[in-house]
Amino acid sequence: MTFNDLGLNKLLLKAIGEQGYTEPTPIQAQAIPVILQRKDILAGAQTGTGKTAGFTLPMLELLLRSKHQTKQHQVKALILTPTRELALQVEENIAAYARHTPYKSAVIFGGVKINPQIVALRKGIDIVVATPGRLLDHISQKTINLSHVDFLILDEADRMLDMGFVNDIKKVIAVLPKERQTLLFSATYSDAIKKLSTQFLKSPTLIEVARTNASSETIKQAIYHVDKTRKRELLTHLIKEGDWQQVLVFTRTKHGANRLCGQLETDGISSAAIHGNKSQNARVKALADFKAGKIRVLVATDIAARGIDIDQLPHVVNYELPNVSEDYVHRIGRTGRAGNKGEAISLVCVDEDEFLAGIEKLIKKDIPKVWLKGFKPDPSIKAEPINMGGNRGARNKPRGGGSRNSGGRNGGGGSRRR
Repeated sequence: MTFNDLGLNKLLLKAIGEQGYTEPTPIQAQAIPVILQRKDILAGAQTGTGKTAGFTLPMLELLLRSKHQTKQHQVKALILTPTRELALQVEENIAAYARHTPYKSAVIFGGVKINPQIVALRKGIDIVVATPGRLLDHISQKTINLSHVDFLILDEADRMLDMGFVNDIKKVIAVLPKERQTLLFSATYSDAIKKLSTQFLKSPTLIEVARTNASSETIKQAIYHVDKTRKRELLTHLIKEGDWQQVLVFTRTKHGANRLCGQLETDGISSAAIHGNKSQNARVKALADFKAGKIRVLVATDIAARGIDIDQLPHVVNYELPNVSEDYVHRIGRTGRAGNKGEAISLVCVDEDEFLAGIEKLIKKDIPKVWLKGFKPDPSIKAEPINMGGNRGARNKPRGGGSRNSGGRNGGGGSRRR
């Protein structure tokens, strides 16, 4: 199957060709025809499967087909995302696919001033990508009109629930037209997601392209056992010996990310950190520098890294294992995307054995173990409780709660003309 077989407008096919794509991914091949039939969908898709284009292309196609097109720009499509990084990434994709259409889009999120956003909305916007908190501010200030929304897309809905956005989502949906098409995308099918789908979707078509909570077969995974005090030394060794030029490293806490970033710089490895305490401008610059190859290592926390989409990212390192097992799947899913090969390495000390057991139970397989010469752990060291540094959850506790630092109510975004 090619994109030509999906019945898309020539303006969209031109944009797809300019992106270098000819064949749809499995999620695109399944979702696009169903969405074009104006059906609600509940889609289970891991990151890196092409789901953004899977809802963007049919949404744009239906807008182009609409008999109600007017010169006046009104918000016709609303995409909700859990974090500002993901919002930026989604809007960037929409920009690419809508470039030959008359539609204007904007992204709304925390971290920058709200006034430029208000100005852009007043000029007229067709497609809005937003985090829930800031969108509610616009709704309360009556700076956005959602009465003409035909499409609602909830992207990475599982993460939005984890971050405590469920009530905000309900408030947003309460002001939307009842006659609309709703598309829900989630990497996992939890009971909370199923409950959400029954509340907001009308007889949805279920689409699943990968086994829930499965780790990608294109990713080579490995566990390096090492003492906690030697993790930084081992990481530096792996980067230098392997001549790794682009490495995404995950830490559990913001403080840990800052500290590791400074240590790597001391070791002569260019790096930058992104997390919720960084300004939006600093986060955007760090990600841009990483994508451009100006820095070798990007050190990130889980929430900040949501939405990072880098073609052919070769290496992901879990400097510390996540306490929420599903986050391991999301982390390593930054590599091995769209059929490319990738490598995910986890540096595991004795304190993290329970986390590792939970991850292997979730993904239903044992991850290969490595004991590197010169870095074998000291068997006399006993496990100690892990300080979660204020992150959501506690030791070996299930998901819950969460902060809204990413995509909160203290910022805005920008808009672009398509």
